[in-house]
Amino acid sequence: MSRKVMSKEYMQTHREDLRAAYYAQSPKSRKARLLSKKERKELGIGKDEGHATAKYVRIAPSKVNIVLKLIRGKSLKEAEAILRYTNKVAAPVLQKLLASATANAVNNNELSAEKLYVAEAYANEGPTMKRFQPRARGGAGKILKRSSHISITVREKQEA
Repeated sequence: MSRKVMSKEYMQTHREDLRAAYYAQSPKSRKARLLSKKERKELGIGKDEGHATAKYVRIAPSKVNIVLKLIRGKSLKEAEAILRYTNKVAAPVLQKLLASATANAVNNNELSAEKLYVAEAYANEGPTMKRFQPRARGGAGKILKRSSHISITVREKQEA
């Protein structure tokens, strides 16, 4: 399988078609079309969002996802307020991550902080540390210390 390499001139002349094809979902899978980093930069893909990732966070993904469900789709101010008053272990980590994603959107892509909302928020499973605890009659109980890779993406609300 070889990929067609696009020249800069071709990308500039067919910019709208390429962006539409990139954002269109394929019928077979939900994966986005593959473009190189240089091609995405040239087409301006990803310039309408801010993204931040925290890896190897020592909190189970199931516990993180409980808090992420609360802020997904909310405006930036509302999400910050929810995280501030949520009494969960993951809340301070997500507060810091949301601030980082906001800073990336505002400083790198010149987006307005007032119009931002949490577009995507998910926690994937990271590596699991396996430990054992002594049990009765010479047995051993398995302890799984789970970790997470957390990602948050903020975008500007489109005004209709």
